[in-house]
Amino acid sequence: MSELTPRGFPVDEFEARVSKAQAEMHAQEMDGIVLSTPQNFRYFSGFNSQFWESPTRPFFLVIPREGKPIGVVPSIGGPALETTWITEIKTWAAPCPEDDGVSLMDSVLSSLPRRFGKIGWEMGRESVIRMPIIDFDWLRKDISGIQFVDASPLIWGLRMIKSDREIAKVREACRIGNDTFDLFLQQVTYGQTEVDIARDFRKAAFECGADNAPFVSVCSGPGGYSQIIAGPQEIAQTDGQIMFIDTGLLFDAYFCDFDRNFAFGHISDAAKKAHEAVWRATQAGIDAARPGITSEDLWAAQNQVLEAAGAKSGNDVGRSGHGLGMHLTEPPSNMPGDRTELKPGMIMTIEPGMEYAPGKNIVHEENLVITEDGCELLTRRASIEMPVIT
Repeated sequence: MSELTPRGFPVDEFEARVSKAQAEMHAQEMDGIVLSTPQNFRYFSGFNSQFWESPTRPFFLVIPREGKPIGVVPSIGGPALETTWITEIKTWAAPCPEDDGVSLMDSVLSSLPRRFGKIGWEMGRESVIRMPIIDFDWLRKDISGIQFVDASPLIWGLRMIKSDREIAKVREACRIGNDTFDLFLQQVTYGQTEVDIARDFRKAAFECGADNAPFVSVCSGPGGYSQIIAGPQEIAQTDGQIMFIDTGLLFDAYFCDFDRNFAFGHISDAAKKAHEAVWRATQAGIDAARPGITSEDLWAAQNQVLEAAGAKSGNDVGRSGHGLGMHLTEPPSNMPGDRTELKPGMIMTIEPGMEYAPGKNIVHEENLVITEDGCELLTRRASIEMPVIT
């Protein structure tokens, strides 16, 4: 880990996030917002826990239009939340299926100063309310004079623009990912199965400093792969196989997300040509990335190269990259119709792919951050020539 990439954030980072959220609440006429998912809860509080793996107890962070956030958590979470900058913490004995924090949340939300009569929740795309729907309906019906509205555009509007400290964490995650691929290449052997390779890749990731390796997709096929999300399987890597590894490694809650391709024994001329075409499409996306263009423009730059190489317009995946941060995939999407304007601080993946023959795909992915005058590549650029393992 770099000495320039410390863990956690100082209090002023969270204060700035809350201040921006409250300014948006004024503009969008909300008296507060409620966060209940792990990433959004942590984004505003700094609360770090593996306890989110348990779905039994809901956790809530209430950010009023004015003042400091309020933690409304089960009693087991109170002491841990006290280690963060959150000072007002209300707890209940949980689990309590008949009333799992609903009455307490009713009391907290009813006590917020009212001006607009609206409370925002994580209701929209790429968002979720992490409590039983029947409890949410109960709470919504029980509070008089307050309308529950979608706050996800407000939340993503903040989270899409990363601070310098956040960018440093993604940069470190990418460094770990790059080192993992380097170490992996020294260890992988001809004839290993996808299952063995995925296991060894995770081991290498931890050796290189990853906190976790929640996403390691290993897929392969003769001359190319038919899909990129299922697996790994007990498929041995023998002559003519092309293997795809897509990795999402974590450093201090922030992801990298990029892939690499490898051939075993030899690579066919058709696969080599497709690999070079997708590499050049990736480069076109990198060259195009700058403030002021849209994510649709970023897609178009890549797609133009792919179409010139013989690929059909678009692809079955639906997009050629996305935002990146505390989630493996975040808004916006590089795809037709997404007119999100790229701004400095946005971290994006460039991820073109093409099916060059039936059931034979090649996909590339790199990570970058939009800067004031262009972009900075966060991953070490893959070679235009696919590595061949013999």
